[in-house]
Amino acid sequence: MHVQPVLGEPTLMLAFEGWNDACESASSAIHFVDARLRGVPLADIDPDDYYDFTVRRPVVQYQAGASGPIGWPSNEFRYGVTEEGVELITGLSVEPHMRWRSYCESIVELAVDMGVQRCLLLGAYLADVVYSQPVTVSGFASDASLLERFEIEPTTYEGPTGIVGVLANALQDEGVEVLSLWAGLPHYISATPNPRGTLALLRKVSQYLEIPFDLQKLKEESLRFEEEISRVVASDDELSDYVKELKRREFAQ
Repeated sequence: MHVQPVLGEPTLMLAFEGWNDACESASSAIHFVDARLRGVPLADIDPDDYYDFTVRRPVVQYQAGASGPIGWPSNEFRYGVTEEGVELITGLSVEPHMRWRSYCESIVELAVDMGVQRCLLLGAYLADVVYSQPVTVSGFASDASLLERFEIEPTTYEGPTGIVGVLANALQDEGVEVLSLWAGLPHYISATPNPRGTLALLRKVSQYLEIPFDLQKLKEESLRFEEEISRVVASDDELSDYVKELKRREFAQ
């Protein structure tokens, strides 16, 4: 803990780089909110117990033959209050490689100590979707009525999970309201970051928090991104045929 602020009932919003963050859509959404919030450092989790540094190596910069500070995988939390009076704690971390239960206990402890009553978990995944169609945001919630209220497609999935799924369960066990939002992005487009995924997530975040975000710049970036992808698809016959097949499947459903 860097400070010990006295907060009311702040909302916790988290994203994790790696498996849970296709095309950096979720982490970019956190960066957007942080820039608007202009919050201050609240806490961080020491990476030593949770990462294999041969998998996610620390980084260093050399200038004129001299090395700078080592950059370790980060687990940083910030807090602030929006102009609308919404108290927010944001967290952006790298998905840990080990000791997930202990890691989640640390975040739950932070949430309980800060009086958190609700949590937004952001993610993005790769799927068989048409790149030019609106990005679908699916998810799960501790209260199913939240999905209907915010027009979020209920997730239907069974299989391996990321830290987001494990953390959601841990927070729900403590009585925290959890809403997890996931943007579905085309698996055949490798361009990163994908602003369309970030835009889709932020629209839902804005509704949930009742905070009006200025998304005009992101909308323009998304339009340019889509136009560039359209050119790439049009120039690749195999890729173009694949997209046409996806459209046929979608039409048939």
